[in-house]
Parts: sequence; structure tokens; C-alpha cells
Amino acid sequence: MECFVVYKNEIEGRIDPFYYRPEFREFEKKLSKIRIVSFGQIIKSITNGFDYRKFTDEGSTYLRVSNIKPFELDLTDVKKINPSFEINKNIKLKKDDLLLTRKGTFGVALSLNKDEDFIISSEIFKIELSKEVNPKFIEIVLNSSIGKKQFNKYKIGGIMGSLSQEAVKQIKIPLPPLSIQNPIVQIMDNAYKTKKQKEFEARQLLDSINDYVLSEIGIQMPELKDQMTFVVYADDVKGKRIDSYYYQPKFEEIEKVIEKGRFKLVKVKDVLDINNRLEDIRKYEQIQYIDLASIDKDLGIIKEYKLINSSEAPSRARQKVNKGDLLLASLNGSLKSIALVNKDNNIIASTGFYIIKKSNKYNNHYLWSLFRSLIYQAILKKETTGAIMSAINRESLLNLKIPFPPLEIQNKIAEEVKRRMEKAEQLQKEAKKILEKAKKEVEKIILEG
Repeated sequence: MECFVVYKNEIEGRIDPFYYRPEFREFEKKLSKIRIVSFGQIIKSITNGFDYRKFTDEGSTYLRVSNIKPFELDLTDVKKINPSFEINKNIKLKKDDLLLTRKGTFGVALSLNKDEDFIISSEIFKIELSKEVNPKFIEIVLNSSIGKKQFNKYKIGGIMGSLSQEAVKQIKIPLPPLSIQNPIVQIMDNAYKTKKQKEFEARQLLDSINDYVLSEIGIQMPELKDQMTFVVYADDVKGKRIDSYYYQPKFEEIEKVIEKGRFKLVKVKDVLDINNRLEDIRKYEQIQYIDLASIDKDLGIIKEYKLINSSEAPSRARQKVNKGDLLLASLNGSLKSIALVNKDNNIIASTGFYIIKKSNKYNNHYLWSLFRSLIYQAILKKETTGAIMSAINRESLLNLKIPFPPLEIQNKIAEEVKRRMEKAEQLQKEAKKILEKAKKEVEKIILEG
């Protein structure tokens, strides 16, 4: 339990204890030693975005919280909307506008490099700044620990915190002259460019694994396209699934090229140990928990083992796993969340995974690369069932046919896959290290005035 004293004359309007934690007060003492202004002093206007949930295939780009990242717009999973009425012109985006997420992952800032014909969601603020500041400098401050600590203090709400316009205006902004702001922006700009280059190289390495593995097992990736109309005869669906996606013609093409592969096809249940034995975890004082969010989908690695008391573990924390086991996500939206366990000592996985146990009869690194290949990602998606939360059921997985080379060939493929994975992971680490070093450098410059 944390205890601290707050005197009457220190009360600022709010009475929740969290607002007065000592760490916030100590941080504000640091800020008091340099020139600061309240964020509201340099804001010309602040506007909430537009709430709209009817997404379409065509229309205006609709930015959500997940699309806002420091120094870049992430449009990998962007939505479109096509409302039948005029959108408020106040939320149209211009060069140097500052976007700030206000809900969910709140406090992420991005300054726009150019005018954008996008619409922002209601969970994002559009902020127009005064001319005395470099918008990129403000973005850097808000995304640094200087901004994060204050956002955490001024947030409203409990578990899912959010920011109000008034709370944002209270944030204290260190404001050195432009002659210092601009070099700080250049330092961070260079760091982000280097980071993106290393991440691009890592991505190329990871993408090359797909082509390498398919080449080694003699499978040529067909061109996969969904067809709007196609014919399925009654005899082909009798006793089987009746959802149209399952019968897309592209899956016939996939089956043909897999059949022509270099190695025999076997059913998963005949060669792999799929063990989903549920366990009472209360016998452990603490566990290291892995859920779907723990997996880095791009790298196919476990990025976090959550150390928690077993008494506080979620109900899905039920599967004991060991080093070398392969985790295979079952949910449609997380099919690329496939990773090898690389630690021991009370590791518990969510029931959202199928567990392929480590064995001397097959190589889990080979299986990792096979199930993450484009062709098997398509097959796994085909096999998912359900409306709201579609997933692969156990029977479908067990009856899935996979190429099963002799163990020595699996090992050969696995070694090359591991080499490329390790190189990609190293590049990712270098990218992160470069960015963290730059952040520390600019925070030091800012806080030392």
C-alpha cells in the first residue's frame, strides 16, 4: 500500500489520490526549473473528431487511434466511411495540425507533414498550434516521458482512461526558443529514419522466409484472388459447411499446388502432438502468462511474458507450456500470432492457442515457418468458423494436411529460418535502441533548458 500526505493548500480541484502521487509532484519540480507554458497557451484551436461506425469499401479515409503513431500515420489497417451528409470542415486536416489520441491508447501525438483529405474519429483531437512553436517539437514533447507522465496524471476515468480538452490544456510544455526546438526535431527525425530503414530490412528478411520455405518443399504460391461469383454444386456441400467463403475457387488452386509439392501430405493428428490439457494454475504462486497480445505478429516471437500472481490470472490462463512448444493462435484475427516458447519456469498460455508440443519426431521451427507462410495462413483462415469471433476448431486443425519432409530436411529448413529470424530480430532491436537513445538525448536537452 502506498501512503503520502497532501496538504489542504495543495488541492487543485480534484480530490482523487492518484492525481497527487509523489512521482507527479517530483516531476513538476523538475519542470519548474526551466521555461514552461501550459499547452493551452500555445493552442489556437482544439476540436474533437467525428464518431462514425458504418465502414465501407470506398469513401473517405477514417483515422482511428490505432492509425496514429509518433512521426508517422500507420495506414496498414485503415477504414473508409461514406456518410450521406456534410462533414464539419473544422476537422479537415492541414499541414502542421497536431493529432492527439484522447481515448484508449491516449496521449499519442502526431504532427502532419502535409494537408490530408482524411477524417478523424471522435477519439482523436485535432489541434492547431500558434506560430511560435515547431509542431514537430510539440509532438516530441508529448510523446516523451515529459508528456506521458502528465497525461497519466490528468487523465479522467478509471480502467480505460481518457483525456478531455480541459485536461490537455493543463499539460505543461517546456518551450525553449526555436533555435533549440529545430535541432531537437532534426535529432528525432534522423533517429526515426534510421529506425524505419532497419525495420524495412527486417521486414524484407521475414518476407523472404515465406519464399524460401515454399521453395524448399516444392510449392509454388498461386495468385490468390477472391471471386465475387462462383458455382458450387449440391453434391460438394452435402454434410459440409455452407458458408460461401469456404468454397472460394482460390482454395482449389491452393490444394492443387500443395498436392504437387515435393513431400507427402499428412494429417496434423497423425504426426503432431497437439496438447491442450487444461491445468489448475493455483498450485503456482506466480505465473508467466502469454496471451494473444504477447505475440509480435510481424516477427512471430513472444515479446512479453506477463508476470502475475496466479490468484489474479484471467480465466483463460489455463495451459502449461514448456520451452520449445509452438503456440498456434486459433482466432481469425490473430492467425499470424504463432510463436515458439523460449523460456521455462511456470509458463502459462491462454486457451486462445493450440499447443504443438516439442518433439524429437518433428521440428517446431519448421512448423512455425510453414504455418506462418502465406499459403497456410490462407488455409487457416478458410478453416475458421463462427460469426462474431470466428476461430479454428480442434477437429479442423487435426485434419489439416501439411507437407511433412524427413526430419533432417525439416532441420535444414529450420536452421535457415532461425538465422533469418535472429537477424531480423537483431535489426528490430537496433532500431529500438537508436530511437530510445535519441529520446533520452532530447529529453536531457529539454529538461536542462
